[in-house]
Amino acid sequence: MIISWNWLKEYVDLDMSADKLANRLAMSGLNHEGTDEVGNDLAIDLEVTSNRPDCLGHIGVAREVAVLWNKQLSIPQIVLDESSTPADELVKVRIDCPELCSRYTARVIQGVKVGPSPPWLVERLETLGIPSISNVVDITNYVMMECGQPLHAFDLAKINERSIVVRAAQPKEPFTAIDHNTYELTGEMCVIADAQRSVALGGVMGGADTEVCENTVDVLIEAADFAPLSIRSTARALRLHSPSSYRFERTVDPEGIDWASRRACQLVLQLAGGQLADGVVDVQAKPVPPNEPVVLRFSQIKRVLGIELDRDRIIKILTELGMQSTRNDADSATFERPSWRRDLTREIDLIEEVARIHGYEEIPEDVGVPMVPSHRQDQHRVLSHVRNVLTAAGFHEAMTASVVDEKTSQRFSPWTDADPIQCSTPMLRGANCLRRSLVPSLLESRRVNESLANDPIELFETAKVYLPTSKGLPEEYWALALTSGHDFRQVKGVIEAVLTALHITTPLDALPYRSDFLDPNGCCQLELDGQLLGFLGAVNKQGRKSAALRHETVIAELRLSVLETHCNLVPQQAALSQYPAINYDFNFVVAEKVRWSELASTVRQAAGALAESVNYQETYRDPKRDGAGRKRLLLSVRLRSHQATISGEQAEEVRTAIIDACKSSHAAELLHA
Repeated sequence: MIISWNWLKEYVDLDMSADKLANRLAMSGLNHEGTDEVGNDLAIDLEVTSNRPDCLGHIGVAREVAVLWNKQLSIPQIVLDESSTPADELVKVRIDCPELCSRYTARVIQGVKVGPSPPWLVERLETLGIPSISNVVDITNYVMMECGQPLHAFDLAKINERSIVVRAAQPKEPFTAIDHNTYELTGEMCVIADAQRSVALGGVMGGADTEVCENTVDVLIEAADFAPLSIRSTARALRLHSPSSYRFERTVDPEGIDWASRRACQLVLQLAGGQLADGVVDVQAKPVPPNEPVVLRFSQIKRVLGIELDRDRIIKILTELGMQSTRNDADSATFERPSWRRDLTREIDLIEEVARIHGYEEIPEDVGVPMVPSHRQDQHRVLSHVRNVLTAAGFHEAMTASVVDEKTSQRFSPWTDADPIQCSTPMLRGANCLRRSLVPSLLESRRVNESLANDPIELFETAKVYLPTSKGLPEEYWALALTSGHDFRQVKGVIEAVLTALHITTPLDALPYRSDFLDPNGCCQLELDGQLLGFLGAVNKQGRKSAALRHETVIAELRLSVLETHCNLVPQQAALSQYPAINYDFNFVVAEKVRWSELASTVRQAAGALAESVNYQETYRDPKRDGAGRKRLLLSVRLRSHQATISGEQAEEVRTAIIDACKSSHAAELLHA
């Protein structure tokens, strides 16, 4: 928001330097971006946060200055001479979309003379970087920059049947704006129409067909209130941002709409002449909800800020900011917020207002403020462990968009077969689907890195996926996905390392899984205690082709909520055994259908408490020696006791138990060296 120094002086006495003004405003929340000389004026650029739309006009900034320097705020008084012709006889207004426009007001001025603006008005707008167009149009811009309420002026003669209809646009309805570009609208957008066609894009930009020109005689002044979300969506979808849309996106003062309309009429009568019709056509489709009172306990000032402030000083600050005190006693006061401050809804908001006006720099650095101990949520602690393990394993964390195109979304969706949720306004060009899996986005990152010859490409991401449901709202959950150039066995080992870091003692079960995207001989469904954890597999040739990948890759996707359920985040300590270990290697011949996870589970159960580790070594196939449909699984077992040295007899008993269990459960045949 650019502020004119000379203009600001009309509302509040500025007896300080521009540097002091900018510095004090910055300390109170309006960050100073810079100051430039424009003619004999100063253009002060202030950063206005989204919760302070009241400062998107000179009067709002002047109010801040008046409170900070204890000065009088002077707001222009409006006196209008109205003709005997009622405004509602000259124009009719109807709102058909109250969800998009809650209020619309129209005033009519007849017999205006459109021409150049006077030098003072041209200079004011030029200081703000706004070019002068004509006196009537310049006045609407002037009032918007004065109070923050956008306005629009129509040539009344160009409005068919002098009827204004505020409605939703028709799908693919064409609209030619005053920038002389034609836009295709959607049904979610708000238009101002006459009896035949749309004449303005509500809250964003006027139409070329009804713009004020040098031949205009009768003018309709619009002042309205549009839904912020609708304006934001429209401006983004059409890439048609304007000073009006910027303000409507952040909400306007509902009680300032009529003031802005009357102020514009006052200036038009002064600079362009004409006669103002009697009254205003004011259609309010949705009433403004009443303000909820906010109670401020004076003791909270000391607790939060750490300093004592006089009760009268607190009430004075809030009253000058526009708050109305409805009840106060020695311990607390009840306030109603002004219409232009929708952000003041809680006690802590009032405390913040007191702090910034009193001055943050006035609070001693060593002041004692009670601290409340806090801790991270389990979800964040799990994420921290996951990141540590994966980065230690050589993975880089990726961040990809939550929206993808439909073709990418269909590539891999292990959690659901339902169609993805589509955005009415794509956040990225062509990307209109909320992703049901992180894998397609990661593989796109992998493709880009392959094209740049970046190697190795080890990526992971933790983010939300969105699964459609029959209830309307999607099921959202945090997922962990990774893509690796290593083989299936190594990636599974990384996942097991994640489980170890989270102290998950529940065995990881790898179950059969089928997917058109994954290699049937190298993929599985992962479960913990019967609960679905995720999926792991090597992308098959067809999958790599659809993702435009040159090299083989293994992907995995896990549900972080399952890890959170089974993890033990309390730091664990386990003493190392001081007794020696005994190692055995086994070479079993089993049927092709026997999975490693099944054989490993049998070995662990047979070895019992003495099994320190069971490790996979290799799979080997020799149909000539072992027969068709048979394979060799090589594994090693380490035995160790924490109470005593394992004797030869004990070790042999365990070895025999392992061999017998594998023969019994899997028809395994032990090969001897």
